[in-house]
Amino acid sequence: MDLSLIRRLVVEGDAGGTTAGVRDALEQQIPAQTILAEALVPGMEEVGELFSQGEYFVPELLLAARAMSASVDLLRPLLGEGALDSAGTVVLGTVKGDLHDIGKRLVAIMLEGSGFEIIDLGTDVAPERFVEAAEENGARLLALSGLLSTTLPAMEATVQAVRRAGLEGDVRVMVGGAPVTDEFASEIGADGYGADALSAVSVARRLLGLPGRHSRTA
Repeated sequence: MDLSLIRRLVVEGDAGGTTAGVRDALEQQIPAQTILAEALVPGMEEVGELFSQGEYFVPELLLAARAMSASVDLLRPLLGEGALDSAGTVVLGTVKGDLHDIGKRLVAIMLEGSGFEIIDLGTDVAPERFVEAAEENGARLLALSGLLSTTLPAMEATVQAVRRAGLEGDVRVMVGGAPVTDEFASEIGADGYGADALSAVSVARRLLGLPGRHSRTA
């Protein structure tokens, strides 16, 4: 199995073809770690680049994300502990009062592809729940998502909850979503702002002092 084919199928958003390719690769005794690192992750990184360049839009990004997610689910049982160097744990969720999750799911998949362990709390997440999950999982980063401008105060409340818990400095907070701006992030005391799924990965790595990753070429 040519791993570049799996990468191309991810870029094309072909979930069925991608998972079939992953199964074929596994049958040919290609290690799960190799499939992830040399096919799936580069494919999703390429998709992110296409999105940032305006060549891909949300529908294409969603299709690729689903292809990546389905394939990662196949590989996960085969990826033993320590098989990949973890970039750290990220607790992610849509803030209190907001039930939108498309953007959040895209960010989660991109972060997972970049080596982060993801704790997805879902939608309508209270500030205290973010803090609780960070403490339970030893997370170094909270990623807050919101689509409704009416829920922006919940982001500020979450930042304040982190401070009240004495986690400021140990747990960084990144925010993003349609109504969010870099200026708003600064106003509420967040540590970073991700304009889209690709930039969220770059911001997350910067906040945690990790080297950046660049898309691979075929």
